[in-house]
Amino acid sequence: MNGTRAFRVAATGARVVTGVAVAVACVVGVVAAIHAPWPSVRHDPAQVEVTPLPGDTVLVCNGDLRALGRDSSAPLDMRSAASPRLTQAGTSGTPATRTLEAPDLIDAGDVRVLTGTVDGRSAPMLAAAESVSIAEEDLAGFAALACGEPRLESWLVGGSVGTGTEDIVILTNAGEVPTTVTLSVFGTTRSSRTVVVPAGTQTALPLTSIAAGNEAPVVKVDAVGAPVRAVLQSSVVQVLDPAGIDLQDAVAGAQQNVVLVGVQAFPVEGDEADMTVVRLLAPDADAQARIVARASGSGTTATEFTVPLTAGAPADVSLSGLEPGTYTVEVDADAPVVAAVRQQDGSGLDSDFAWVTPAPEIDADVLIAVPDGPTPQLQIANTADEESTVSLEPVDGGESQQIVVPAGESVSVDLESDTTYRMRPTGTVHAAVTMTAAAALAVLPVLPGAGAEQAITVYP
Repeated sequence: MNGTRAFRVAATGARVVTGVAVAVACVVGVVAAIHAPWPSVRHDPAQVEVTPLPGDTVLVCNGDLRALGRDSSAPLDMRSAASPRLTQAGTSGTPATRTLEAPDLIDAGDVRVLTGTVDGRSAPMLAAAESVSIAEEDLAGFAALACGEPRLESWLVGGSVGTGTEDIVILTNAGEVPTTVTLSVFGTTRSSRTVVVPAGTQTALPLTSIAAGNEAPVVKVDAVGAPVRAVLQSSVVQVLDPAGIDLQDAVAGAQQNVVLVGVQAFPVEGDEADMTVVRLLAPDADAQARIVARASGSGTTATEFTVPLTAGAPADVSLSGLEPGTYTVEVDADAPVVAAVRQQDGSGLDSDFAWVTPAPEIDADVLIAVPDGPTPQLQIANTADEESTVSLEPVDGGESQQIVVPAGESVSVDLESDTTYRMRPTGTVHAAVTMTAAAALAVLPVLPGAGAEQAITVYP
């Protein structure tokens, strides 16, 4: 009897222990289920990477050098002062050429538009540049400018409305529809003007007509209807003597890191404060801009300082103290900025000046058209942390050069004028063509080629 009772107690105890264990397991399971991810139904959308077919490459050239005020009875009339020499080449054969009208220019020459035709899935590479020399009573000097792609937005960073200057904003519409261009001036005073440029035409207006009273103007160019090519032609007369000309291409947009390649400092007598000057603008927000100038060939820092910028207010900063030579100037800011450097080789008769605009990153093959002009050199800057090698060869045949550019340094390579080269970099570099002689200065930044189209993801 006692054995039977003991058996029943043991069995009951076992059932209780088992029940408690099951209950605990259920609680643990519920708690774990609360914190564990619940099953979900997932469906990834169908997608495919597609590389678009490249389009034709279109470059717009600037055309004739313009002169203002040669007719005292019509001081605002513009006349052709000189026609440029053109250098061009492309990978798809001789580019097709058409010309545009310049109805506001008396005795106008050709304003050329060059088109490289696409071949299958290969994007055509095309390069062209113009150069002009003049020695007249009102205009003297040398200028060169690459033919470029039109844009819906761009910036003219240089220019002056001071005594003796005669700057002209040139707008070219190579499209098939009219474009409405708004020119917004940043300076001590703000102003704007709207200009309609008909399809297939070039027009121009004096900078003083939109920027009077601004010592260091910067002009934003916004186009609606068709992209426009904006160029700033500048000239100076000092004590009745012509003292240089320049053609400055528009800058694509503001960025926090700007690299200016091919900046030159020249030996001068007396005050050198205005010989090499950086113009800066932070369009949207206050900024601190750090400026560093490094000597070509060594990478040695020649000067370094920080400039506070007020949003919307351009500033001119002197690079005085630089030893004669060639430099790469880097601008690093904590907000997007636009920048350019004005350099000049003297003052008065037999002098010249040139604006140096940013040289963007080059990480793929590009064609470089070197126009007719004095002692051209290719300046290559490597701002990366690793060594880069650049291959350079004339497109019409000739010996290829292999140029090693150490990290943080710049090198110079002699070129032939009126020749087009193909440049192949490993890594990323910045480059510009400089042309230098007595009373003859020009700097042409190397711009990325059309290149192959980038793949895009398509969701059916």
